[in-house]
Amino acid sequence: MVRGRIVRFDQVKGYGFVTPDGGGEDVFLHVNDLLDEKYLMVTGAVVEFVSERGERGPKASAVRLVSSPRAGGSRPAERNNGAEALGEPVVVGEPGEPGEEYLDVLAEQDFLREVTELLLRVEPGLTGPQVLGVRRRLVELGRKYGWLVD
Repeated sequence: MVRGRIVRFDQVKGYGFVTPDGGGEDVFLHVNDLLDEKYLMVTGAVVEFVSERGERGPKASAVRLVSSPRAGGSRPAERNNGAEALGEPVVVGEPGEPGEEYLDVLAEQDFLREVTELLLRVEPGLTGPQVLGVRRRLVELGRKYGWLVD
């Protein structure tokens, strides 16, 4: 297995590139070769993979997430008995990696519900259009950083 860092990954097109830790040419990464969900493949994520020779150069297969730049986390966690509430970090312990933290992701509808409730609790005088505007911008931010799942 080779370890490397994702330098870019297009979530829509389903491909990107990994720079191997040992140096050398960037390695092509395709969504069909991922062992984890594609939304976890973000710039800066550390992955392990098998390096193969593709038609156009080096190609990664059996790609597994090692760590994510989001919250310094390790591999993705399953939902933790309600600990996924907005703003509450979910602590994940991989064998041999005690104390690693990973912020859980939310379904977009769950995120919108949490945001709306929070906005109305904190600032009950917000108008409907203001709430909708804040929600829209937060969803854009959440998509950009991979905090939300469909």
